[in-house]
Amino acid sequence: MSTAGPARPGPGSVPGPGSGTAPPGPGARRAVIALGSNLGDRDGLLRDAVAALDAVDGVRVVAASAPVSSVAVTLDGPDASKPDYLNAVALVDTTLGGLDLLAALQSIESDRGRVRAERWGDRTLDLDVVVLGDDESDDPRLTLPHPRAAERAFVLEPWLQVEPEARLGRAGRVADLLAALPDRTRPVPGAGPLWPPAAPAPAHTPGAVA
Repeated sequence: MSTAGPARPGPGSVPGPGSGTAPPGPGARRAVIALGSNLGDRDGLLRDAVAALDAVDGVRVVAASAPVSSVAVTLDGPDASKPDYLNAVALVDTTLGGLDLLAALQSIESDRGRVRAERWGDRTLDLDVVVLGDDESDDPRLTLPHPRAAERAFVLEPWLQVEPEARLGRAGRVADLLAALPDRTRPVPGAGPLWPPAAPAPAHTPGAVA
């Protein structure tokens, strides 16, 4: 399978909506992408990642949640001594296959300083495919639907922000899965949706009457 690399705007640049070189056409499917960051400018990294995702050939971002805050989860479980994560979910329409979409996400991660030194360790950016259409896959490189999404409030809560009637494959309604979990995320005061990007403030014209 060919690898579809993303168009790579530098960190901090924000392409406009639908700026991918070839927007999805017939045959596009809806994918859910989970985003997380607990190092660096977390909010900026998440917003930049969503913009970079929209710039991937064959991908168009439809919506992205506001970020939420969660305790870091390690191989040994939640660890409050680690930096907290900001998490979000993006809905995209894509003509890419699962492994091509995964390759694009990993390229975006690498371009923004992701280092894979420790499984479930601290990271500048983490992007996961949660679902891709109705695909089911046991491929060790990409299991679909994501095998742990049903256990993660930091995936389910932001997902419900952008898709209130969402379903996670055979596991059922996302709202029901979330209701069964004991933990919750924390809101981020003043945070708005990651997509669409906010319009720039109008330039001030000297002498203009406010």
